[in-house]
Amino acid sequence: MREIEGGQLGRLFTFEAAARHGSFAGAAAALALTPSAVSHRISQLERELGISLFTRLHRRVLLTEEGERIFNAMSTSLDYLNREIQGIRNQGSSGRLTVYSRPSFAHAWLAPAVASFLEQNPAIDLVINTGNEPVDLHKMGADLAICFDADVPDRFHLDPLMDEHIIPVCSPRYAAQFRLTDCPENLRSCRLLHDRQAWSIDSGENEWRLWAAHFDVDITAARRAEFDQAELAVAAAINHAGIAMGRKALVKQRIASGELITPFPRLALLCSERYYIATRADRRWPKTETFIRWLQETAAKEK
Repeated sequence: MREIEGGQLGRLFTFEAAARHGSFAGAAAALALTPSAVSHRISQLERELGISLFTRLHRRVLLTEEGERIFNAMSTSLDYLNREIQGIRNQGSSGRLTVYSRPSFAHAWLAPAVASFLEQNPAIDLVINTGNEPVDLHKMGADLAICFDADVPDRFHLDPLMDEHIIPVCSPRYAAQFRLTDCPENLRSCRLLHDRQAWSIDSGENEWRLWAAHFDVDITAARRAEFDQAELAVAAAINHAGIAMGRKALVKQRIASGELITPFPRLALLCSERYYIATRADRRWPKTETFIRWLQETAAKEK
């Protein structure tokens, strides 16, 4: 095949659009052309290459075997070109950086701390998205994610952020009402507030069960209320709805302010899971590394 000419390159891109949309009309809409113009370009390309690219059907087209091979080669080349362009754009610590986090961590830890990062890195436009879905950076369009366990696909790289510890917390009024101070056996009369998505989409009562089993406390008779965010369970505890299983990193400010107390001070904090930073190998750009360093340095200061 002779060297690709400028006009032929444009026809190849028209072919790629038609193959991707499965119709000349779809390609025309994407390229701001008429369907007849797309059809003309494809026919001209087929004459130049000496092969048939499509089987024409009513209102749609199907790739021939030869067309499928060319389309796959073009898709691979375009993906590589896009990665190279992204890499060039992200050589420095600047531009858009998208971070995915569990809502409670973003609300109670990340958002209150992020001012220092933004002050140190004014050229980075930070985007923080939240959700409880399993981490998939490709689907989320995120550069990195902060997750509360190591259960992520193998294709993602994990950096440790910090250990997490859990401890029951409630309002001073609730502790007095149910005589909880140093009396964990009185939990059987309380309402336990559960983050049912603590470690996964449906963690249920896992945090409370882990704590109760470790300290040999009977909670089988306790009433319960469930939430899909730890921060909601904490907010309910502050307002005297029950006793929540607090995560130290997320409730320490509430304890310091007196909104919450730990009614069982003789029972030590229980180490549960660890926070991790998940990244994609093709998105470890300088700005990504800068944010990871800031996260780890900030977490280290709070130990």
